[in-house]
Amino acid sequence: MAKEVAAFIKLQIKGGAANPSPPVGPALGSKGVNIMDFCKQFNARTQDKAGKVLPVIITVYSDKSFDFVVKQPPVAVQIKEAAKISTASAEPNRKKVGQLTWEQVEAIAKDKMSDMNCFTLESAMRMVAGTARSMGVSIVGEFPEKK
Repeated sequence: MAKEVAAFIKLQIKGGAANPSPPVGPALGSKGVNIMDFCKQFNARTQDKAGKVLPVIITVYSDKSFDFVVKQPPVAVQIKEAAKISTASAEPNRKKVGQLTWEQVEAIAKDKMSDMNCFTLESAMRMVAGTARSMGVSIVGEFPEKK
C-alpha cells in the first residue's frame, strides 16, 4: 500500500553542500525528518554539481521517511553564468548588464526544459528570454525561426 504524504518541502541548496544549519535544518526538523540522513543523501547525489544552486522538492511521508527530487538550476542562475555577471540589473529597463546570444538561450532552454511548463523548445526559449530581459540582460541577434 502507498505511504501517506504528510508534507512537501521546497528548498534551494548548493550542490554537495547541504548541512543541518538553516534553512535545511529547521525546515526538515519541523516535519520530523532525519536531517543528517537527508544531508548525506543529497550531498552524495549532487557531488557532480558542486557549488551550483539546485532546487529540491522533498516529499515527507507520515512515517517520517522521505524522498526527494533534485531539479536543474534556476534559469536566472544559468543566465548569470552564461552572461558572466555577478548580479542582475537593479533597473533592467534602463541599465543593461550583459548580453546573451540565441544559441546560449537555446542551451539554457534545453537544459531546463524538463522543469518548465511548456511543450516546445521555441516557447521555452521565449520564457528564458523573458527572464533575461527582466534581469537586464539583452539578447543579440534575431530569434531563430523554424522553416
